[in-house]
Amino acid sequence: MSDYVKPAQIVGSMIESGVIKARLPAADLLVRAILAGAYLAFVTSMAFLVAAQTGQFIVGALLFPAGFALIVVLGMELLTGNLGVLPTALFAGRIGWGAMLRNWGLVFLGNLLGSLLYAVLFWIAATDAGNTTGGAIGDKLRALAVTKTTAYEAFGMAGMLTVFVKAILCNWMVSLGSVMGLASTSTFGKILGAWLPIFIFVSQGFEHSVVNMFAIPVGMMFGAHVTMVDWWVWNEIPVTIGNAVGAFVMTGGALYFTYGRGIVASSQDTTQASGMRG
Repeated sequence: MSDYVKPAQIVGSMIESGVIKARLPAADLLVRAILAGAYLAFVTSMAFLVAAQTGQFIVGALLFPAGFALIVVLGMELLTGNLGVLPTALFAGRIGWGAMLRNWGLVFLGNLLGSLLYAVLFWIAATDAGNTTGGAIGDKLRALAVTKTTAYEAFGMAGMLTVFVKAILCNWMVSLGSVMGLASTSTFGKILGAWLPIFIFVSQGFEHSVVNMFAIPVGMMFGAHVTMVDWWVWNEIPVTIGNAVGAFVMTGGALYFTYGRGIVASSQDTTQASGMRG
C-alpha cells in the first residue's frame, strides 16, 4: 500500500502543524529548539570533518541531511522549517501574527542556545580543551567563519546583497525539507523526502541561519579573526531575514496559494452546510 501523501493533503498537514506549533508551551518550544540546534551542529561538524578527510565537500553534503532527518522524525523545532510551515496556518486564519512571531522568537533563541552548547563541547573535544589547534577540522572551521562574514564585508553592499540572496535560496529548499517530511506516512519516506532538498541546499553552499549559529562562533573559538559584530551584521541578521523571505514567500505562501485556499474554502462550505442542516 502506497504511503504517498498528495500535495493538497500535505498543505493541510502544514496548516494543522502550524496551529500545533503556535500553541506549544514556551518550555516545550525551547527544549525542542535547543535539541534541533544541537542536531544540526553535530552534522555540520561531521560534514566538514568528512570534507577535510576526503577532500570532497560533496561527501559531507550527502551526509549532512541526517541531522534534519532526526529533527523531522522526532518533531523538533527548527526555525528555518517553521518559517515556511506557520505562515500557512496564518493565511488560513487559524493563528495570528502574534502567535507566529512568538514561535519564531522562542525557536530562534532555542536553536541558538543548542548550537552554542555543541560549539563549546566540540571545541573542547577537538582541541584537547585548548591544548591543540584542532588540526584539519580546526583549519576548515576557521576559514569557514571568515568566508561567511568578513569575506562578504570586503564587497560592501554587494556582499550584503549576496549573503541575503544566498539565504533566500537556502531556505527555499530547506523549508521544503519540513514539507517533504509530511509527504509520506512511513519513517523511511519521511527521511528520504526531507533528505532531498537539504542535500540540494548544502551542496551549493547557501546560507542557513541555524547552521551559522554553530559554524561561525565555533570558528571564532578556533581562532578565526571574526568579531561578534562581523558575525551578526554580515551574516546572522541578513541570513535570518533572507531565510524568512525564502520560506514565507516561496514555500508557505506559494503552496498555500495553489493548494491551501481550496482546503479553506472546502472547510468553510462544509461548516456552512452543517449549520444549515442544524
